[in-house]
Amino acid sequence: MDTTRVSSTAFDGTPHAPAHARKFVRQVLGEWRLSHLTEDAVLLTSELVTNAVVHAGTGVELTCRLDVDASPPKLEIEVEDHHPTRTLPTGEPAPADGALATSGRGLALAGMLADAWGVTYTKTSKRVWIRMELGEGCDMQDHVSCPPCLVPGPVAPPLETLHLGVVICDLDGVVESWNPEAEELLGWEREQVVGRSLKELVAWRGHGPYALSLTDTLGLGRWRGEARMRHRDGTLVPVYVSQLRARGHAGERRAIWMIVASEHRFVLTPPSAPLRREAGRRIKDLLDRDMPFTELLATIAQIVQVSSGGDAAYVLLGTEDGDRFGVAAGVGATAGLVGVLATGVFGADRKSPTMIEDLLAGDVELAQQLRARSLACAPLLVGGEVVGFLVVTDGRPCRFDQELTVSLQHIADQVAVTVQRERLAEQERAHRGRLSFLAEAGELLAGVHDEELIAALTAQLVVPKIATWAAVYLTDLAGMTRLAHVWHSEERHNADLRKSLPAIPRTALTEVSWPVGPESVLAFPLLTQGRSHGALVIGRAEPTLPLELADLLSDLCRLVALNLHTAMLYTRQATTSRVLQRSLLPMRVAPMPGLESAVVYEPAEEGADVGGDFYDLFTVADHWCFALGDVCGSGPEAAAVTGLARHAVRLLAKEHYTVADIFDRLNHALLEEGEEGRFLSLLCGELTPLPQGGALCTIASAGHPPPLLLRPDGLVRPVATPQLLLGIESGARFYVESFELAPEEVLLCVTDGVTERRNGDRLLDDGDGLAELLSGCTGLSAHAVAERVRHAVDTFAKEPSQDDVALLVIKANAALRKVR
Repeated sequence: MDTTRVSSTAFDGTPHAPAHARKFVRQVLGEWRLSHLTEDAVLLTSELVTNAVVHAGTGVELTCRLDVDASPPKLEIEVEDHHPTRTLPTGEPAPADGALATSGRGLALAGMLADAWGVTYTKTSKRVWIRMELGEGCDMQDHVSCPPCLVPGPVAPPLETLHLGVVICDLDGVVESWNPEAEELLGWEREQVVGRSLKELVAWRGHGPYALSLTDTLGLGRWRGEARMRHRDGTLVPVYVSQLRARGHAGERRAIWMIVASEHRFVLTPPSAPLRREAGRRIKDLLDRDMPFTELLATIAQIVQVSSGGDAAYVLLGTEDGDRFGVAAGVGATAGLVGVLATGVFGADRKSPTMIEDLLAGDVELAQQLRARSLACAPLLVGGEVVGFLVVTDGRPCRFDQELTVSLQHIADQVAVTVQRERLAEQERAHRGRLSFLAEAGELLAGVHDEELIAALTAQLVVPKIATWAAVYLTDLAGMTRLAHVWHSEERHNADLRKSLPAIPRTALTEVSWPVGPESVLAFPLLTQGRSHGALVIGRAEPTLPLELADLLSDLCRLVALNLHTAMLYTRQATTSRVLQRSLLPMRVAPMPGLESAVVYEPAEEGADVGGDFYDLFTVADHWCFALGDVCGSGPEAAAVTGLARHAVRLLAKEHYTVADIFDRLNHALLEEGEEGRFLSLLCGELTPLPQGGALCTIASAGHPPPLLLRPDGLVRPVATPQLLLGIESGARFYVESFELAPEEVLLCVTDGVTERRNGDRLLDDGDGLAELLSGCTGLSAHAVAERVRHAVDTFAKEPSQDDVALLVIKANAALRKVR
């Protein structure tokens, strides 16, 4: 009978761990009636646990083991941490004056107080142990009698009686080989069992809800456990089995069983796995705490990864639509996994744990995505529905056994309800936050028609809320993709980030090799209406991206792509409109020797090049023509009439029609358009140079503000009589008036956007305000006069003008040369 006593516990790597460890050791040794060892054992434990907390910084497992069968009996205390690469502290050098050092005393005490100590390293942990021998007697304090645990029990059979049986069978369980040791252990001769089914020789009994059948067990790569085999005399012999699956000479796979009697099972006993034993206790402690959902999932993944010894562990949770399971938390050598399709091993119908020895043999894509060969997973079941999975992976094949899947499912069953409850609450919070974030993004991007500005705003939306850095690539109509904007949470890294990213990708964005660094890099396409507008590339310090964040980024990218599409359409339309509008204005003003001219043209509509007002100044034979008009209304309809009027005036003048004839023809053209209420005011004139200087001006005004003439002495007078608007009456007759524009005289022609500039109830031209303004411009150039009038219009009121402003200034300077 094995009389060894073992008691274990685990602590978080906090400053409180040594106190908890001291209390635990006092309690255990009190129960074992070893109070005479308590003080030394507590002191040693405190020092070792303190070293583990300070130098490893991980959780700590403490195990007390009492072996009364040893000679002499011994007490072992083992402290295990999970940082195998950390070496043991060597302690500080002894002070020169002989004073006792304040640190590094743990191992020195172990050497003085313990009979032996040592260190054992594994892949995932480091164990420091001490041994204290109890001596030949049971010298208990207070005259307490020797406890039953110290009474010598049955001695284990000597090693000479050990029989290591080897049984080889195929995967169907048919025995192929039976060695003499198996004959000695079970009584069957080789000829009696070869060819028989192993089921006839094994009294197989599964344990737990997820126990495997014998056939399933034979299919595993490795398995260890207890069983009972039938002796030839009919009795059942308790044995310990260690199974290994191997390939024979012909390529067939076989299961090799190595069996020993249970009394000798320590020979083949499996490696101790205190972390697995403690996983349930850790999970229970975890569920008793109140912590954020993300921290809860990360801690579960950490417990699963550490207890399994795998390279990585994940918590997968289903999406709202139930068609995918995405990474909600991950630890270890993760691969930045974003989402996994709900098929195969991660199917919604997978309600039992699964172990895959080599992913490459069945699902190459998943193996590449997880960067793993071995995989074990257990479903999170709530009300019979699969809401997620606990997953462990390793880069090497055949790393897990069935014992792990049972342990994994046990953890999954413990946490499933809590995870689902917290997840539903988190989803509600995340949904509100998601709507808030997208609303903020939509408001920020609304009305922005500049692609570069959209790219800059997008990058700044995700940094630093979601990513450490972000880059936006834009694809133009020709399919050329370029790096438009980068943004790092630390602005000093922006230049280096831009240099490290490809400015113009030579391949599709999905095939670009992004820079390898401390961050996980992910790219999200900017797609709308089946067209790609580029991609959003982010770098995150976290190795995985939760599915909720992935969905949020996908929604943001759709919003950004829609705004980019709108900006593209707006830019195209604005370019077309600008080209058409510019065609409605003269490309240049015709030069006139002896005359100088200046034009001010300001459409009221923001961003427009042309409004309802227009002007023109051009040469015809030996004279010059000018026109200034104002179409009723605004917008594209007014611009269309503007184009008709300006081009008609120029065309008719080139055909040598008089000003009166031009008005008549244009009046009929407007009436023929048939659009009610579309009329035009027009001022049109001809300038013919005079030999003595100046020019003869023939002019007519159809409903237009009369032009003003400024003489050198400051006198201002109107020089044309307003007539009927064009487009009002078909039988209207128009006439012209003539005057002489002498040297140093100035002719000012304006639209009603100048004369009717409003400031409250007062107009700029009230009380001949425009004439008074012009009278103060004596001696100024045409450009100076135009600028002074424009400034007066702008400053007449605080509010901007709501009407188009156009004005034409002509000044005679000297004798004109006759143009031929």
